[in-house]
Amino acid sequence: MKEKIHSSFKQQGLMSHLEARITFIEEGIVKISCPYSNAITQQNGYFHAGVITSIVDVACGYAALSTMPAESDVLTVEFKVNFMRPTQTEEIIAVGRVVKSGKRIVVCEGEVIDADNKEVARMLATMIPISTTNVL
Repeated sequence: MKEKIHSSFKQQGLMSHLEARITFIEEGIVKISCPYSNAITQQNGYFHAGVITSIVDVACGYAALSTMPAESDVLTVEFKVNFMRPTQTEEIIAVGRVVKSGKRIVVCEGEVIDADNKEVARMLATMIPISTTNVL
């Protein structure tokens, strides 16, 4: 499963653009780091909320995928994000964890921390498993 996740991650143009990288994979848990760059900030120099949301969504998605059969993939169907504080840290780290993995939905929680280990954001997400042999 780790190889499948790494291979899939390499195909994500947005993650490549953000220079994000997977730093940890275990069944039900995935961590992704993203370095600070002026190109991904908002007007005050903080990491943009869209960047924070994107990496934690991807971390949750791959955490969900890590619990699925080999012929599966997952899609995000819903999420909610709470932002705790802005940050200009050298990198942010998103941790996605599976709360409940089922045949029809996978519920995940995610958190984003900064280089000082302070919580930046928290996500609750729902993923839906799909078959890679029967894609839309």
